[in-house]
Amino acid sequence: MLQASKQWKWIACPVRNRLLIDLDQDMQLCTPYKLRQLTDAILTQPNFSLEDAAFYQQVYQYLAGFNLWNGAQLCQIALNATAAKFYLKPMLAKSWFFEPYKGNEPSIEAVIKLQTSEQSGEFLIVDHCKEASLCICLSEHFKLDENLSLNQFEAIRILNNRVHPIYNHAQNSKTA
Repeated sequence: MLQASKQWKWIACPVRNRLLIDLDQDMQLCTPYKLRQLTDAILTQPNFSLEDAAFYQQVYQYLAGFNLWNGAQLCQIALNATAAKFYLKPMLAKSWFFEPYKGNEPSIEAVIKLQTSEQSGEFLIVDHCKEASLCICLSEHFKLDENLSLNQFEAIRILNNRVHPIYNHAQNSKTA
């Protein structure tokens, strides 16, 4: 695991029009989040905070338990999740793209499945409230409909009645 450091910094890059995280002199991660999507906090507090580090580590360790991603992928997912949780402006739910969940067992995992008329895909809930959840797309490319799609790590807010569990109750489960 790439350990969070007090030297890590968030950078609002006007050249790329994206939020970057500077991990050291030779390594930067470019998030998919455009500058207009970001809160002003990123400009006034560019240091990777203790809260950022704790959430990054929590996501990394949680996802490592699934044994689906390698260390570099886990780091990339966790950093993008951290950026989305703490630095994206609030957004309205866009649930009309997704089919409602009609099952009896609600999801107890943060890794969920969302279903559109075009496809189903895996998402990570990065922020959850009673009515809706902010999710990032874990699929490389996800079609919302015939005209719109999400790229990997792009964020969308959905109503919680659209959340489909990925694993059934018979499989091993753990809480976030």
